[in-house]
Amino acid sequence: MSALFTPYTLKDVTLRNRIAIPPMCQYVAEEGVINDWHHVHLASMARGGAGLVVVEATAVAPEGRITPGCAGIWTDEQAQAFIPAVKAIKAAGAVPGIQIAHAGRKASANRPWEGDDHIPDSDSRAWETIAPSAIAFGANLPKVPRAMSLDDIARVQQNFVDAARRARDAGFEWIELHFAHGYLGQSFFSEHSNQRTDAYGGSFDNRSRFLLETLAKVREVWPENLPLTARFGVIEYDGKDEQTLAESIDLARRFKDGGLDLLSVSVGFTIPDTNIPWGPAFMGPVAERVRLEAGLPVTSAWGFGDPKLAEAAVTNGQLDLVSIGRAHLADPHWAYFAAKELNVDKASWTLPAPYAHWLERYR
Repeated sequence: MSALFTPYTLKDVTLRNRIAIPPMCQYVAEEGVINDWHHVHLASMARGGAGLVVVEATAVAPEGRITPGCAGIWTDEQAQAFIPAVKAIKAAGAVPGIQIAHAGRKASANRPWEGDDHIPDSDSRAWETIAPSAIAFGANLPKVPRAMSLDDIARVQQNFVDAARRARDAGFEWIELHFAHGYLGQSFFSEHSNQRTDAYGGSFDNRSRFLLETLAKVREVWPENLPLTARFGVIEYDGKDEQTLAESIDLARRFKDGGLDLLSVSVGFTIPDTNIPWGPAFMGPVAERVRLEAGLPVTSAWGFGDPKLAEAAVTNGQLDLVSIGRAHLADPHWAYFAAKELNVDKASWTLPAPYAHWLERYR
């Protein structure tokens, strides 16, 4: 029996296997509204056999978009546009999830294939960015954000609550708070980007406050029987790794106490100058440490596209779910071919019956 292809139950949700499609931004939404491309993309990810499909980073407010083409869920119209995609994911046998996000100081950027840099303030498409402190990310994102007031903090937290409520009503069964990758949540936690002197900056407790409060507020509206998860950068690879990881594990324990059901373990990406040890499944040992020391189920991405690596990550107890992104873009039916490589009996069960009929009967 393959560990990767065993079902996984969290709260009242059961995934058909341990394979998750992580959020992958498409950058082609229109005023935050997803369109036909997203429906095709998400349905193709689901029909390939993965257990969970998480929709791309979806902004909780207009200024929270990374680019003008990012998806949003700050209006009812945007939420309604997700309903056909949710239905398509379910029809293909996967569980529909959504990542809700605020890009903070990394917002107001061009799409990756159009520069991946800040839109000049002179361009009508640009907007004001906000962050814990008035500190630019640097490199290709030099815009200095406005330091958030306490009113700003309260407003954005309410934006997360409203987004979660809309996601719930649209039929999503899994939600992920985006507290990673140098975006707003991560930038509150990191001393690189947070130099506040009030209750939201300085000490570990204060730097954790925005994330824990936001989690608590979302917990109030998100159904108790459905998974509430987060993606968080537990390490920066900036030369202070042990300190950052120890603090991150402490915060993960507090997430658990606050009602978090699973953590997607990632890299902080709070500053541009780091030494990330890119390589196959390089986050596996880090995720395992979080899983064991925080007592939380975990997933992680980054280089698990080899079926044997994905299988080993679950078998060895590093991950509960394996998030596999780019390999699914290259082959939406990655799960089917992974099952065959791992000698899973009757691998055709990973496919919809009309596909399995052709691929298995007429070989």
